[in-house]
Amino acid sequence: MFLKTVVVGDYGVNCYILARDGSKEAVVIDPGEEFSKIKSVLDKNGLKAVAIINTHGHFDHIGACDDFKVDVYIHEDDRDSLTNPEKNLSAFFGIPFSLKAYIKTLKDRDSIVLAGINFEVIHTPGHTPGGICLKTDKMIFSGDTLFAGSVGRTDFPGASHDRLLT
Repeated sequence: MFLKTVVVGDYGVNCYILARDGSKEAVVIDPGEEFSKIKSVLDKNGLKAVAIINTHGHFDHIGACDDFKVDVYIHEDDRDSLTNPEKNLSAFFGIPFSLKAYIKTLKDRDSIVLAGINFEVIHTPGHTPGGICLKTDKMIFSGDTLFAGSVGRTDFPGASHDRLLT
């Protein structure tokens, strides 16, 4: 499995690029900003993004989604944050942003196969109503649900500390 972490944007978001060994198709998780930085990693490794999955809908995780011109997957409870600058918090920071990409929604326990990789969706609300973790055979991608020694912020609209801890 090819896995590359690309740290992007002012908030240091971990964007992940995954591809099966020998495949030219890749999935990009949380392309928050810096499309050219992410694209250069894809190009350097002979990969093409075929889908994006967002672990939640905050602007720092979705900012480069439209640049890839592929389908964008997100939990159904965070779908509106992709098109509503108030829900994705970009309006709050003075840079209103809304996606134009085709959006496909996910729900808890969905199993999807993208670029030949099987992902299990684990709904982990708290940081946002539709926060998810993505489980593959050997990895879990937690977005802002977990941090080293901590959990994601819960002081934003729609967040819940109690839900995040359960």
